[in-house]
Amino acid sequence: MQDRRIAMVTGAGTGLGKAAALALARDGWHVIAVGRRAHLLSETAEECDRAGGSGSAVAADVSDPAAVAALFDQVRADHGRLDLLFNNAGTVAPPVPIDELGVGDWQRVVDVNLTGSFLCARHAFGLMKAQEPPGGRIINNGSISAQAPRPNSAPYTATKHAITGLTKSLSLDGRPFGITCGQIDIGNARTALTARMHEGVPQADGSIRPEPTFDPDDAGRAVAYMASLPADTNVLTMTVMASGMPLVGRG
Repeated sequence: MQDRRIAMVTGAGTGLGKAAALALARDGWHVIAVGRRAHLLSETAEECDRAGGSGSAVAADVSDPAAVAALFDQVRADHGRLDLLFNNAGTVAPPVPIDELGVGDWQRVVDVNLTGSFLCARHAFGLMKAQEPPGGRIINNGSISAQAPRPNSAPYTATKHAITGLTKSLSLDGRPFGITCGQIDIGNARTALTARMHEGVPQADGSIRPEPTFDPDDAGRAVAYMASLPADTNVLTMTVMASGMPLVGRG
């Protein structure tokens, strides 16, 4: 029986990915930190070592099929299995009206947020089916944009709605193989991407208003909770958000 649980976290160099990686490490996981910036991934892996688990870093672009294939070849060679994939890597486009949005900006968001999650899930699914014992868990980072859009956010919102469909399909298709899949929708965690929330951001009614944020470590602990569940239990969707943000209500 495998004693050490192996997790992969994409986008693990900063923000929510790093918070989730450290939360998993504190629960004793070995965390494979994946992303584009090797020096930040190395820092995450070292912090995982100090947090009580262990960590390793692999630089890879999740939107590149060849890079993802090589990543999973390395995981198979180094560990022989994967117990958890947290599909977290993501990017955004400039917040402009859709008629002013460049096709390249749209494609970049789709490539990272949606195709990257598909590529990683595809390889994780294959590895989890074949490993002994079989099974595993995939958690997708959907964002609250998977529930409701912000103004001028069509690429990001479209990909996050698509992530919900991917989550449900993986949850269904994984049943015969002991593979569970759930989604966490996070709203206004205090990261570099939400730094402007306190200054004011566009609202649905056209106004500019500040919004509350919350400690990303709380989102990391939520991911670790989902990961801790036994194979016969799944959180299909979870929303973790700053209390008082305008997701709930009329804009």
